[in-house]
Amino acid sequence: MFRFEHIEYLLLLVILPVLTGLYLLFQYKRKQKIKEFGNPDLVSLLMPDFSQFRRNLKFILLMLASAFVIIAVAGPQFGSKLTEVKREGIELIVALDVSNSMMAEDVRPNRLERAKQELTKLLDRLENDRIGLIIFAGDAYTQIPVTNDYLSAKMFLSGISTQMVSKQGTAIAEAIELAVRSFNIESKAGKAILIISDGENHEGGVTDAVKIAKDKGISIFTVGMGLSQGARIPVSSNPGNRDYHRDEDGNFVVTRLNESMLKEIASGGNGDYYRASAPNMGMNAMISKLKGMDQAETEYKVYTEYEEQFPVLVWLALGILVLDLLILERKSKRLKNIRLFQRKN
Repeated sequence: MFRFEHIEYLLLLVILPVLTGLYLLFQYKRKQKIKEFGNPDLVSLLMPDFSQFRRNLKFILLMLASAFVIIAVAGPQFGSKLTEVKREGIELIVALDVSNSMMAEDVRPNRLERAKQELTKLLDRLENDRIGLIIFAGDAYTQIPVTNDYLSAKMFLSGISTQMVSKQGTAIAEAIELAVRSFNIESKAGKAILIISDGENHEGGVTDAVKIAKDKGISIFTVGMGLSQGARIPVSSNPGNRDYHRDEDGNFVVTRLNESMLKEIASGGNGDYYRASAPNMGMNAMISKLKGMDQAETEYKVYTEYEEQFPVLVWLALGILVLDLLILERKSKRLKNIRLFQRKN
């Protein structure tokens, strides 16, 4: 398994395109100054040993070495030893609504992005629990099977969008039924479903699905995304091309939080309902509830030892820097007279 011990340092890579932009700007202004001084072709005769290619090559090498140093500082590691461990926890499956109505911006930056942000924080606080992820709109799909690999869960979560389910709608019942089937039947761990949605259910069958979950001892928590007064649904996130979904008559479609539906689901599923407007979307209170559920011992394999890979990157960076020092911006007097392809008279 590959990982970065300090992955936050990879943000420093943003500096490299900024420096590249500044370098290109400097070169452009330099050319403009030369044009003001005189004819560029004539000016170049005054500097016969100058090589723009060498200058560009040296800059590219410097940026490449810098990239290797930044990646090295982030601490790249490869797992080298798998160990079987036993930990106690619960099983939690998140059912995330990805219908178009989740793009409404009555919750900033929008309903879906806010939900993803809080779910990421939730993953940071989980320890020994197993988690799965289901996305749903008009249909429901398993995005992540129940796992304890939080890093992979975060990666999948970051890429979720409303384009992932083509059929529109809000099939909450189907999401609950899929979640129930996704749990490990043999596990004695407490089981819970977390539904994050605006509650605009269009498919029916929710009551029966909640009853099936309750009969199997599965608790259902819900988080309501949006406000009761509603909001329009943007067609595009581009501020310069702002438009909103319209119905067949050309009127703006307004999506409203169906709070009563989500409260009913949570009540019938022996769980609690939280609003997105609450601090942390009520995640703190929900985590306290989850910790009070039955814990079960789970066996799984994890990497307990990692081999550092940064020395390789450091040596590569040093090699590139040495090469950069050996390359002069001025043309070599010994090499410039060599003409490998010069035609003989």
